[in-house]
Amino acid sequence: MPDRVAPGLTAAEVAERVARGEINDVPVRSSRSFTEIVRANVLTRFNAIIGVLFLIILVVGPIQDGLFGFVIVANTLIGIVQELRAKKTLDSLAVIGEARPTVRRDGVATEIPTGRIVLGDLIELGPGDKCVVDGEVTEAEGLEIDESLLTGEADPVLKQPGDTVMSGSFVVAGGGAFTATRVGREAYAVQLAEEASRFTLVASELRSGISQILKYVTWMMIPAAIGLVISQFVVKENDWREAVRRMVAGIVPMVPEGLVLLTSVAFAIGVIRLGRRQCLVQELPAIEGLARVDVVCLDKTGTLTEGGMDVRELRLLDGHGEAPSGDGRGGGHDEGYVGQVLGALGASDPRPNASLQAIIDAYPRPDGSDGDDGADGGWRSRDVLPFSSARKYSGATLDAPDGRRATWLLGAPEVLLAEGDPALGQVDELNARGLRVLLLARAEDGTGPPAAGAPGPRPVTAVALVVLEQRLRPDAADTLRYFAEQNVAAKVISGDNAVSVGAVAAELGLPGAAHALDARRLPAETAGMATALEDGTVFGRVTPRQKRDMVGALQSRGHNVAMTGDGVNDVLALKDADIGVSMGSGSEATRAVAQIVLLDNSFATLPSVVAEGRRVIGNIERVARLFLVKTVYSVLLAVLVVCFRVEYPFLPRHLTLLSTLTIGVPAFFLALAPNKERARPRFVRRVMRYAIPAGVIAGAATFAAYLLARHYYTGRGALQAETSAATLTLFLIALWVLAIVARPYTWWRIGLVLTMALGFVIVLATPWLQHFFALRLVGTAMPWTAVAIAAVASAVLEWVWRRIAANGDPAS
Repeated sequence: MPDRVAPGLTAAEVAERVARGEINDVPVRSSRSFTEIVRANVLTRFNAIIGVLFLIILVVGPIQDGLFGFVIVANTLIGIVQELRAKKTLDSLAVIGEARPTVRRDGVATEIPTGRIVLGDLIELGPGDKCVVDGEVTEAEGLEIDESLLTGEADPVLKQPGDTVMSGSFVVAGGGAFTATRVGREAYAVQLAEEASRFTLVASELRSGISQILKYVTWMMIPAAIGLVISQFVVKENDWREAVRRMVAGIVPMVPEGLVLLTSVAFAIGVIRLGRRQCLVQELPAIEGLARVDVVCLDKTGTLTEGGMDVRELRLLDGHGEAPSGDGRGGGHDEGYVGQVLGALGASDPRPNASLQAIIDAYPRPDGSDGDDGADGGWRSRDVLPFSSARKYSGATLDAPDGRRATWLLGAPEVLLAEGDPALGQVDELNARGLRVLLLARAEDGTGPPAAGAPGPRPVTAVALVVLEQRLRPDAADTLRYFAEQNVAAKVISGDNAVSVGAVAAELGLPGAAHALDARRLPAETAGMATALEDGTVFGRVTPRQKRDMVGALQSRGHNVAMTGDGVNDVLALKDADIGVSMGSGSEATRAVAQIVLLDNSFATLPSVVAEGRRVIGNIERVARLFLVKTVYSVLLAVLVVCFRVEYPFLPRHLTLLSTLTIGVPAFFLALAPNKERARPRFVRRVMRYAIPAGVIAGAATFAAYLLARHYYTGRGALQAETSAATLTLFLIALWVLAIVARPYTWWRIGLVLTMALGFVIVLATPWLQHFFALRLVGTAMPWTAVAIAAVASAVLEWVWRRIAANGDPAS
C-alpha cells in the first residue's frame, strides 16, 4: 500500500455531510417489508374470490355455511406469521454477512457499515473488496478491478489515481483507496448493490408450476361456476337463498387457495431452519434450486480445505531447477537470505492471500524494520505486482541491504517455469503428496516485474520451492460422500496444481480424483469442454474465465450446476451457476452474488440445504395432489349438476368439513414432514397426471351415490339425507386419497389419517355437531350403499395410483 498521504474526512466534515443528507442511505434489505408480506398473503386473486363468496353467505346465512371464510383468514394469518419469522431470522443473519468497507477518517482506517458512508469519504480497497459506492481513485498500487457485473467484460481493469470506480465492481488484485463521489441512490449501480444482497421471491420451477396450475384452475372454474349459478337459480326458483348457498358451495372447493399458502409457509420454515444453522438464504428459491442440482463444482481452497496453510518446507534450487549439490545455496543464495526475500515480499503486500499469509507467518519481515516506505530491516520494495488468480503469481522489485536490486516473483511453478524444467519434477512429486508448491524465482533482468496486464513473466532463475501444507476440513469427506449417495456429481475446480488438488480430493475419498486434469489442456469449445467435464472429476490450474466457461459447458448438457467458492476468482462462476454458494469468510464480492452464504464457513452445511430443498419440493408436490384432486372433483360435480339439472349436493359447511379433515389439517403436517426424495422436473405434469384421474373418480362416484340417494329418499328431509349420503361417499374417497398421498407410512402418518377419520365419526355421532353441519344418516341401506360405492371407487383409485407408479412416476 502506498503512503497514506490523505487522512480522509474529519469528524466535523462527516457530521456536516450527514446533516446535508449526503449519506449512503440506500435501504439494503434482506427480506420483504412487513407491508409487502401482508399484501402478498392477503391481496391474492383467490382470497378475493373467497372473500366475495363469504360476504354473500353472511347476507343469506346461516353462519356455519361461512366457515370457509374463517378458515381462509386463519390460513392467511399463519402464512404472515411464518414469513415474519423468516424475515426476522434473515434480517439478523444479513447483519452478520453485511459488507463493512474500511473508511479512512482523521487518518484512522475503520470498518463501518455501508449505510454510514458519506460523500467524500476515503475508502480503502484490497483483494476481494466490493466497491459499494461510485468514486475516484486516489491511491493505487497494482489495483485491478473487475467490472464484469456491470459491463459483462471479464478482464480486470488496471486502475490509476484519477480513474473512476463504480459500485458493484470488485478488486481482484492490488490495493488502493478511492474518494466517494456518488452515494445513495445516485450511485451508478445502486440497484445491483441492493438486489445482490436482498432476499427475494424470484422465479422458480415450483412457483411457476403452481402459477400454471392456478391458471388452468381459473379456466375450468369460470365456466363451471357460471353454469352452476344459472342452474341453481333455475332448479331452486322458489328458494333463492338456498340456491345461493348451493352455488357458493360448488364454487368454493374449486379454489386451491391453501396450495399457495402452504408453499410460502414451507419455504419460510425452511429458511428459518437453515438460519439456525448459520446459513443465509439470500433468494428464497435457492433452497429449491440446490435440491435440483445434479452437479456441484467445488473450489478446493476454503471448501475442501480450511483457509489457513502452513509452510512445511523451503527447498532451495541451484538456479536450474535442481537441488543444490551440498553448499546449502539456492540460486546463489543461502536459506537465510531466501527467508529474508520471502519476508520482504510478504511485507510488500498489504492484503496477503492465504498462501502468502502462511509465508509471512513462517518468515516475518526482518528485525529492525521501521515499516516506512516499504523498508524492512534494510529491504525496500518497489514496483509491487500483487497476486492475481488469472496470472497465478505476484512479484516485486526489492532493494537488498547490501544495495543489490533484483526482481522477485512468487507463484505457480508450472506458470513461471518453462515446460521440461527440472524443478517441475520435484513439484510433481510434492503435488502428488497433496502439498501445495510455490516457486520463488528471480527475474533475469532487473527492470521490475511485468505490468499487470502483461501476458506472462519474463525468463526467470529458479531459487527455491516453498512447500505449503493445507488443512483439510474435517467434515469434507462426509459431505462428498453425501453427494455421492444422492447421485450429485462433485467436480473439484481449483486454480492450484492439478496433481496437488487430485491428491487432496483422493485423500477425502472422491471417486476419480486420481485422474486430475490440467485445465490449460481442456478444449476451448463448449462441446469438448462439456465432455471432458462429464468424464473427469478434478481440474487444476483453472482460470476465473475458465470456471465461468465450465459452468456454462455443464449447463449446455442440461445439468443444474451449483458452484461454491470464497475468493474473487470464483465470482464470475458463482454468478452464472444455477446456485452460487459462498463462504461467510469469503470476499464481499462472492457474498454479494451468491444465493446462499454459509456464515459459519462450514461446507458440511450444504447437505442440510439440499435436504431442506428436497423436503420442500417433495412435500409441496405431495400436498398439491390433495388440493388439485379437490379442485377436479369440484369442477366435475358442478358440470354434472348443470347437466342433470339437480340441486348441488352440498352446502358450504359440508365441503368446509371435508376440506379441513382430508386436506387442510393433513396438508399442513405433510408439508413440513421429512422428505429425502430427489427433486425431479416437470412438476405440473406429475401432479396433474395423478390429480385429474383421481378427481374424476371421486366426483363421479360421489355423484352416483347422490343420484341413488335421490331415488331412494322421498318426502320431508330427503335433501338432507341425500346430502349426508353423498358427503359420506366423498369423505371416504378423499380419506383414501389422503392415505395414498401420505405414503410411505410412518407411525405419525398412520395416526394422522386415523385421527381425521375419527374426527368425521365424532361429527356423525354427536347430536349438536350433526345439527351444526346438517348431517344425518337415515336408515342403513343407503349409508352402506354409499360406503360400498366409496370402497369401489377407492379400489379403482388404488389401481390408477399403481399404474402411475408402474409407469415410472411413483408417489412421494
